[in-house]
Amino acid sequence: MSRVDEPPRTPTGALADNGGPSGVRRPRGFGMEGSVRVLVTGGAGYVGSVSVERLLEAGHHVVVLDDLSTGRRAAVDTTLVEGSYADGPGNTTLLDREKIDVILHCAARSLVGESIVDPAKYYRENVAGGIALLESARAVGVRRVVFSSTAAVYGSPEATPIAEDAPLAPINPYGETKRTFEGALRWYGAAYGLRSVALRYFNVAGATERHGERHDPETHLIPNILAAAERGRPVTVFGTDYPTPDGTNVRDYIHVRDLADAHLAAIEATADDDRRTDDPAAPGDRRRGRAVALNLGSETGFSVLEVIAAAERVIGRQIGVELGPRRAGDPPILVAANRLARETLGWTPRLGSLDEMIGSAWAWRRSQPT
Repeated sequence: MSRVDEPPRTPTGALADNGGPSGVRRPRGFGMEGSVRVLVTGGAGYVGSVSVERLLEAGHHVVVLDDLSTGRRAAVDTTLVEGSYADGPGNTTLLDREKIDVILHCAARSLVGESIVDPAKYYRENVAGGIALLESARAVGVRRVVFSSTAAVYGSPEATPIAEDAPLAPINPYGETKRTFEGALRWYGAAYGLRSVALRYFNVAGATERHGERHDPETHLIPNILAAAERGRPVTVFGTDYPTPDGTNVRDYIHVRDLADAHLAAIEATADDDRRTDDPAAPGDRRRGRAVALNLGSETGFSVLEVIAAAERVIGRQIGVELGPRRAGDPPILVAANRLARETLGWTPRLGSLDEMIGSAWAWRRSQPT
Protein backbone atom coordinates (compact mmCIF):
# COMPACT_ATOMS: atom_id res chain seq x y z
CA MET A 1 0.00 0.00 0.00
CA SER A 2 1.59 3.25 -1.10
CA ARG A 3 0.66 6.85 -0.39
CA VAL A 4 0.68 9.52 -3.06
CA ASP A 5 0.93 13.09 -1.77
CA GLU A 6 -2.08 15.34 -2.21
CA PRO A 7 -1.89 17.15 -5.56
CA PRO A 8 -2.23 20.93 -5.74
CA ARG A 9 -5.87 21.88 -6.14
CA THR A 10 -6.99 24.53 -8.57
CA PRO A 11 -9.84 26.84 -7.56
CA THR A 12 -13.24 25.75 -8.81
CA GLY A 13 -14.67 29.24 -8.74
CA ALA A 14 -15.78 31.88 -6.28
CA LEU A 15 -18.03 30.75 -3.48
CA ALA A 16 -21.70 31.16 -4.21
CA ASP A 17 -24.17 32.35 -1.55
CA ASN A 18 -25.09 28.76 -0.67
CA GLY A 19 -21.47 27.79 0.03
CA GLY A 20 -20.73 26.01 -3.24
CA PRO A 21 -18.65 26.91 -6.27
CA SER A 22 -20.28 29.23 -8.79
CA GLY A 23 -22.51 27.39 -11.25
CA VAL A 24 -22.82 24.26 -9.07
CA ARG A 25 -26.28 23.62 -7.71
CA ARG A 26 -26.14 22.94 -3.98
CA PRO A 27 -29.49 21.69 -2.63
CA ARG A 28 -30.54 23.27 0.65
CA GLY A 29 -29.69 21.01 3.57
CA PHE A 30 -26.80 19.27 1.79
CA GLY A 31 -23.31 19.77 3.20
CA MET A 32 -24.56 21.11 6.57
CA GLU A 33 -22.52 18.78 8.83
CA GLY A 34 -19.21 20.12 10.10
CA SER A 35 -16.11 19.03 8.22
CA VAL A 36 -15.28 15.35 8.61
CA ARG A 37 -12.47 13.13 7.38
CA VAL A 38 -13.75 10.68 4.76
CA LEU A 39 -12.05 7.64 3.24
CA VAL A 40 -13.50 6.95 -0.23
CA THR A 41 -12.74 3.47 -1.54
CA GLY A 42 -12.81 3.35 -5.33
CA GLY A 43 -12.40 7.12 -5.45
CA ALA A 44 -10.42 6.92 -8.71
CA GLY A 45 -13.42 5.42 -10.53
CA TYR A 46 -16.41 7.05 -12.19
CA VAL A 47 -18.87 7.23 -9.29
CA GLY A 48 -16.12 7.58 -6.70
CA SER A 49 -14.34 10.50 -8.38
CA VAL A 50 -17.53 12.54 -8.74
CA SER A 51 -18.43 11.80 -5.12
CA VAL A 52 -14.96 12.95 -4.03
CA GLU A 53 -15.47 16.14 -6.03
CA ARG A 54 -18.78 16.74 -4.22
CA LEU A 55 -17.31 16.05 -0.77
CA LEU A 56 -14.46 18.48 -1.39
CA GLU A 57 -16.97 21.12 -2.49
CA ALA A 58 -18.78 20.59 0.82
CA GLY A 59 -15.56 21.25 2.75
CA HIS A 60 -14.73 17.73 3.89
CA HIS A 61 -11.22 16.27 4.05
CA VAL A 62 -11.02 13.30 1.67
CA VAL A 63 -8.55 10.45 1.26
CA VAL A 64 -8.96 8.06 -1.69
CA LEU A 65 -8.11 4.36 -1.45
CA ASP A 66 -7.93 2.67 -4.86
CA ASP A 67 -5.86 -0.13 -6.38
CA LEU A 68 -6.17 1.55 -9.82
CA SER A 69 -7.19 -1.74 -11.45
CA THR A 70 -10.13 0.07 -13.05
CA GLY A 71 -9.75 3.59 -11.68
CA ARG A 72 -7.52 6.32 -13.09
CA ARG A 73 -4.85 8.18 -11.16
CA ALA A 74 -5.67 11.35 -13.11
CA ALA A 75 -9.24 11.28 -11.74
CA VAL A 76 -8.09 11.83 -8.15
CA ASP A 77 -8.19 15.43 -6.89
CA THR A 78 -6.96 14.75 -3.37
CA THR A 79 -4.70 12.41 -1.39
CA LEU A 80 -4.47 9.01 -3.08
CA VAL A 81 -3.42 5.84 -1.30
CA GLU A 82 -2.79 3.06 -3.79
CA GLY A 83 -3.94 -0.20 -2.25
CA SER A 84 -6.80 -2.62 -1.71
CA TYR A 85 -9.73 -2.27 0.66
CA ALA A 86 -9.20 -5.98 1.37
CA ASP A 87 -5.83 -5.27 3.02
CA GLY A 88 -6.88 -5.50 6.66
CA PRO A 89 -3.61 -4.53 8.41
CA GLY A 90 -2.82 -1.84 5.86
CA ASN A 91 -6.25 -0.27 6.14
CA THR A 92 -6.19 -0.35 9.93
CA THR A 93 -2.99 1.70 9.76
CA LEU A 94 -4.47 3.98 7.10
CA LEU A 95 -7.68 4.72 9.01
CA ASP A 96 -5.72 5.44 12.18
CA ARG A 97 -3.04 7.56 10.50
CA GLU A 98 -5.53 9.70 8.58
CA LYS A 99 -7.91 9.96 11.56
CA ILE A 100 -10.84 8.92 9.37
CA ASP A 101 -14.35 9.61 10.69
CA VAL A 102 -16.46 7.90 8.01
CA ILE A 103 -15.97 5.51 5.09
CA LEU A 104 -17.70 5.91 1.72
CA HIS A 105 -17.34 2.45 0.18
CA CYS A 106 -17.66 2.73 -3.62
CA ALA A 107 -15.11 0.09 -4.63
CA ALA A 108 -16.37 -3.28 -5.85
CA ARG A 109 -16.26 -5.76 -8.67
CA SER A 110 -19.36 -4.92 -10.69
CA LEU A 111 -19.57 -6.81 -14.01
CA VAL A 112 -22.59 -9.11 -13.99
CA GLY A 113 -21.29 -11.43 -16.70
CA GLU A 114 -17.88 -11.77 -15.06
CA SER A 115 -19.54 -12.54 -11.73
CA ILE A 116 -21.34 -15.51 -13.29
CA VAL A 117 -18.16 -16.86 -14.87
CA ASP A 118 -15.94 -16.23 -11.83
CA PRO A 119 -18.09 -15.94 -8.68
CA ALA A 120 -15.06 -16.67 -6.48
CA LYS A 121 -13.55 -13.29 -7.39
CA TYR A 122 -16.77 -11.52 -6.40
CA TYR A 123 -17.14 -13.28 -3.07
CA ARG A 124 -13.43 -12.81 -2.33
CA GLU A 125 -13.41 -9.07 -3.07
CA ASN A 126 -16.96 -7.79 -2.53
CA VAL A 127 -17.70 -9.90 0.56
CA ALA A 128 -14.42 -11.01 2.18
CA GLY A 129 -12.72 -7.76 1.21
CA GLY A 130 -15.64 -5.73 2.51
CA ILE A 131 -15.56 -7.55 5.85
CA ALA A 132 -11.81 -6.90 6.10
CA LEU A 133 -12.58 -3.19 5.68
CA LEU A 134 -15.25 -3.30 8.38
CA GLU A 135 -12.86 -5.07 10.74
CA SER A 136 -10.23 -2.38 10.14
CA ALA A 137 -12.87 0.23 10.91
CA ARG A 138 -13.89 -1.60 14.09
CA ALA A 139 -10.28 -1.91 15.20
CA VAL A 140 -9.74 1.86 15.22
CA GLY A 141 -13.25 2.93 16.24
CA VAL A 142 -14.65 4.15 12.90
CA ARG A 143 -18.38 3.62 13.33
CA ARG A 144 -19.81 5.28 10.20
CA VAL A 145 -20.10 3.69 6.74
CA VAL A 146 -21.95 4.67 3.57
CA PHE A 147 -22.19 1.83 1.07
CA SER A 148 -22.70 2.44 -2.64
CA SER A 149 -24.84 -0.64 -3.26
CA THR A 150 -27.03 -1.67 -6.19
CA ALA A 151 -30.66 -2.31 -7.07
CA ALA A 152 -29.43 -5.65 -8.44
CA VAL A 153 -30.15 -6.97 -4.93
CA TYR A 154 -33.83 -7.16 -6.03
CA GLY A 155 -33.24 -9.46 -9.00
CA SER A 156 -36.29 -9.46 -11.27
CA PRO A 157 -39.01 -7.89 -9.09
CA GLU A 158 -42.68 -8.47 -9.73
CA ALA A 159 -43.76 -4.86 -9.12
CA THR A 160 -42.35 -1.53 -10.21
CA PRO A 161 -41.32 1.05 -9.07
CA ILE A 162 -39.38 -1.13 -6.65
CA ALA A 163 -39.72 -0.22 -2.98
CA GLU A 164 -37.25 -1.09 -0.23
CA ASP A 165 -39.57 -3.73 1.22
CA ALA A 166 -39.53 -5.74 -2.03
CA PRO A 167 -37.95 -9.20 -1.61
CA LEU A 168 -34.18 -9.32 -2.06
CA ALA A 169 -33.70 -12.03 -4.68
CA PRO A 170 -30.56 -11.33 -6.75
CA ILE A 171 -30.16 -13.40 -9.91
CA ASN A 172 -26.38 -13.20 -10.25
CA PRO A 173 -23.32 -13.36 -7.96
CA TYR A 174 -22.71 -9.63 -8.28
CA GLY A 175 -26.11 -8.78 -6.78
CA GLU A 176 -25.77 -11.58 -4.24
CA THR A 177 -22.45 -10.27 -2.94
CA LYS A 178 -23.89 -6.78 -2.55
CA ARG A 179 -26.85 -8.21 -0.62
CA THR A 180 -24.46 -10.20 1.58
CA PHE A 181 -22.43 -7.12 2.47
CA GLU A 182 -25.60 -5.17 3.24
CA GLY A 183 -26.46 -7.98 5.65
CA ALA A 184 -23.07 -7.59 7.31
CA LEU A 185 -23.73 -3.88 7.82
CA ARG A 186 -27.02 -4.71 9.49
CA TRP A 187 -25.46 -7.18 11.92
CA TYR A 188 -22.47 -4.93 12.63
CA GLY A 189 -24.97 -2.26 13.58
CA ALA A 190 -26.81 -4.59 15.96
CA ALA A 191 -23.64 -5.96 17.57
CA TYR A 192 -21.09 -3.15 17.38
CA GLY A 193 -23.10 0.05 17.00
CA LEU A 194 -22.07 0.70 13.39
CA ARG A 195 -24.16 3.41 11.71
CA SER A 196 -24.54 2.80 7.99
CA VAL A 197 -26.56 3.77 4.94
CA ALA A 198 -26.69 1.56 1.84
CA LEU A 199 -27.82 3.27 -1.35
CA ARG A 200 -29.38 1.06 -4.04
CA TYR A 201 -29.58 2.29 -7.63
CA PHE A 202 -29.58 0.99 -11.20
CA ASN A 203 -27.85 3.05 -13.91
CA VAL A 204 -25.70 6.12 -13.36
CA ALA A 205 -25.05 8.53 -16.21
CA GLY A 206 -23.74 12.00 -16.94
CA ALA A 207 -20.57 13.80 -15.97
CA THR A 208 -19.14 16.90 -14.36
CA GLU A 209 -16.73 19.17 -16.19
CA ARG A 210 -13.81 17.22 -14.72
CA HIS A 211 -15.05 13.66 -14.23
CA GLY A 212 -16.94 11.28 -16.52
CA GLU A 213 -17.51 7.65 -17.34
CA ARG A 214 -14.73 5.56 -18.84
CA HIS A 215 -14.72 1.78 -18.43
CA ASP A 216 -12.85 -1.02 -20.17
CA PRO A 217 -14.82 -3.00 -21.13
CA GLU A 218 -17.77 -0.61 -21.37
CA THR A 219 -21.09 -2.31 -20.59
CA HIS A 220 -23.37 0.68 -20.01
CA LEU A 221 -25.88 1.86 -22.60
CA ILE A 222 -25.29 5.62 -22.71
CA PRO A 223 -21.49 5.59 -23.12
CA ASN A 224 -21.85 2.82 -25.70
CA ILE A 225 -24.36 4.93 -27.66
CA LEU A 226 -22.02 7.92 -27.54
CA ALA A 227 -19.07 5.79 -28.60
CA ALA A 228 -21.08 4.43 -31.53
CA ALA A 229 -21.96 7.99 -32.56
CA GLU A 230 -18.30 9.01 -32.44
CA ARG A 231 -17.26 6.07 -34.59
CA GLY A 232 -20.19 6.21 -37.00
CA ARG A 233 -21.35 2.74 -36.03
CA PRO A 234 -24.86 1.47 -35.25
CA VAL A 235 -26.17 0.62 -31.79
CA THR A 236 -27.66 -2.83 -31.22
CA VAL A 237 -31.07 -2.86 -29.52
CA PHE A 238 -31.67 -6.20 -27.83
CA GLY A 239 -35.37 -6.93 -28.06
CA THR A 240 -38.22 -4.82 -29.41
CA ASP A 241 -41.18 -6.94 -28.27
CA TYR A 242 -41.23 -6.20 -24.54
CA PRO A 243 -44.57 -5.20 -22.94
CA THR A 244 -43.55 -1.52 -22.83
CA PRO A 245 -44.84 1.50 -24.79
CA ASP A 246 -42.25 1.19 -27.57
CA GLY A 247 -41.33 -2.49 -27.19
CA THR A 248 -37.83 -1.89 -25.78
CA ASN A 249 -36.97 -2.44 -22.14
CA VAL A 250 -37.18 0.41 -19.65
CA ARG A 251 -34.43 1.20 -17.16
CA ASP A 252 -33.84 3.69 -14.37
CA TYR A 253 -31.14 6.36 -14.73
CA ILE A 254 -29.83 8.91 -12.26
CA HIS A 255 -27.26 11.63 -12.89
CA VAL A 256 -23.89 10.98 -11.27
CA ARG A 257 -24.12 14.41 -9.61
CA ASP A 258 -27.39 13.39 -7.98
CA LEU A 259 -25.76 10.19 -6.74
CA ALA A 260 -22.88 12.21 -5.28
CA ASP A 261 -25.42 14.41 -3.47
CA ALA A 262 -27.02 11.27 -2.02
CA HIS A 263 -23.63 10.02 -0.83
CA LEU A 264 -23.04 13.35 0.91
CA ALA A 265 -26.48 13.35 2.54
CA ALA A 266 -26.01 9.74 3.66
CA ILE A 267 -22.65 10.58 5.25
CA GLU A 268 -24.40 13.28 7.27
CA ALA A 269 -27.10 10.81 8.32
CA THR A 270 -24.49 8.52 9.93
CA ALA A 271 -23.34 11.13 12.46
CA ASP A 272 -23.42 9.72 15.97
CA ASP A 273 -26.04 12.24 17.07
CA ASP A 274 -28.30 11.76 14.04
CA ARG A 275 -31.60 10.08 14.82
CA ARG A 276 -31.89 8.63 11.30
CA THR A 277 -29.29 5.98 12.12
CA ASP A 278 -30.10 5.59 15.79
CA ASP A 279 -30.74 2.14 17.15
CA PRO A 280 -34.55 2.19 17.54
CA ALA A 281 -34.18 0.24 20.79
CA ALA A 282 -31.98 2.99 22.25
CA PRO A 283 -32.79 6.35 20.59
CA GLY A 284 -30.29 9.05 21.44
CA ASP A 285 -27.55 6.62 22.48
CA ARG A 286 -24.50 7.72 20.48
CA ARG A 287 -22.78 4.40 21.03
CA ARG A 288 -25.46 2.45 19.20
CA GLY A 289 -26.55 2.53 15.57
CA ARG A 290 -28.32 0.71 12.81
CA ALA A 291 -28.20 0.05 9.07
CA VAL A 292 -30.52 1.92 6.70
CA ALA A 293 -31.09 0.88 3.07
CA LEU A 294 -32.54 3.38 0.58
CA ASN A 295 -33.37 3.29 -3.13
CA LEU A 296 -32.23 6.07 -5.44
CA GLY A 297 -34.53 6.09 -8.44
CA SER A 298 -36.42 8.22 -10.92
CA GLU A 299 -39.70 6.32 -10.39
CA THR A 300 -40.30 6.56 -14.15
CA GLY A 301 -37.39 5.21 -16.21
CA PHE A 302 -36.59 5.47 -19.91
CA SER A 303 -36.74 2.97 -22.75
CA VAL A 304 -33.73 2.11 -24.91
CA LEU A 305 -35.26 3.93 -27.88
CA GLU A 306 -35.93 7.01 -25.72
CA VAL A 307 -32.26 7.05 -24.70
CA ILE A 308 -31.14 6.80 -28.34
CA ALA A 309 -33.54 9.59 -29.37
CA ALA A 310 -32.20 11.84 -26.59
CA ALA A 311 -28.63 11.16 -27.70
CA GLU A 312 -29.60 12.16 -31.25
CA ARG A 313 -31.02 15.44 -29.93
CA VAL A 314 -27.87 16.16 -27.96
CA ILE A 315 -25.43 15.24 -30.73
CA GLY A 316 -27.51 16.71 -33.53
CA ARG A 317 -27.45 13.76 -35.89
CA GLN A 318 -29.05 10.36 -36.39
CA ILE A 319 -27.54 7.26 -34.78
CA GLY A 320 -27.86 3.97 -36.63
CA VAL A 321 -29.77 1.15 -34.95
CA GLU A 322 -29.50 -2.62 -35.41
CA LEU A 323 -32.20 -4.87 -33.99
CA GLY A 324 -31.15 -7.95 -32.06
CA PRO A 325 -32.91 -10.66 -30.05
CA ARG A 326 -33.76 -10.36 -26.40
CA ARG A 327 -30.98 -11.18 -23.96
CA ALA A 328 -31.73 -13.96 -21.49
CA GLY A 329 -32.81 -12.69 -18.08
CA ASP A 330 -33.52 -9.10 -19.21
CA PRO A 331 -36.69 -7.92 -17.39
CA PRO A 332 -39.00 -5.55 -19.30
CA ILE A 333 -38.91 -2.77 -16.67
CA LEU A 334 -36.52 -2.01 -13.80
CA VAL A 335 -37.30 1.25 -12.02
CA ALA A 336 -36.65 2.12 -8.38
CA ALA A 337 -38.86 4.15 -6.04
CA ASN A 338 -37.40 7.10 -4.15
CA ARG A 339 -40.01 7.97 -1.50
CA LEU A 340 -37.89 6.70 1.40
CA ALA A 341 -34.79 8.57 0.16
CA ARG A 342 -36.89 11.75 -0.06
CA GLU A 343 -38.18 11.31 3.46
CA THR A 344 -34.93 10.17 5.05
CA LEU A 345 -32.28 12.21 3.23
CA GLY A 346 -34.29 14.99 1.63
CA TRP A 347 -32.96 13.69 -1.69
CA THR A 348 -34.66 13.85 -5.07
CA PRO A 349 -33.05 13.59 -8.52
CA ARG A 350 -32.46 17.20 -9.66
CA LEU A 351 -30.79 16.44 -12.99
CA GLY A 352 -33.23 13.77 -14.08
CA SER A 353 -33.76 14.49 -17.76
CA LEU A 354 -32.05 12.37 -20.39
CA ASP A 355 -30.88 15.50 -22.18
CA GLU A 356 -29.09 16.70 -19.03
CA MET A 357 -27.45 13.34 -18.40
CA ILE A 358 -26.44 12.65 -21.99
CA GLY A 359 -25.53 16.27 -22.66
CA SER A 360 -23.06 16.40 -19.76
CA ALA A 361 -21.60 13.00 -20.73
CA TRP A 362 -21.16 14.11 -24.35
CA ALA A 363 -19.54 17.40 -23.32
CA TRP A 364 -17.09 15.55 -21.08
CA ARG A 365 -16.20 13.04 -23.81
CA ARG A 366 -15.58 15.86 -26.27
CA SER A 367 -13.22 17.53 -23.81
CA GLN A 368 -11.06 14.43 -23.39
CA PRO A 369 -8.01 13.43 -25.44
CA THR A 370 -8.87 10.79 -28.02
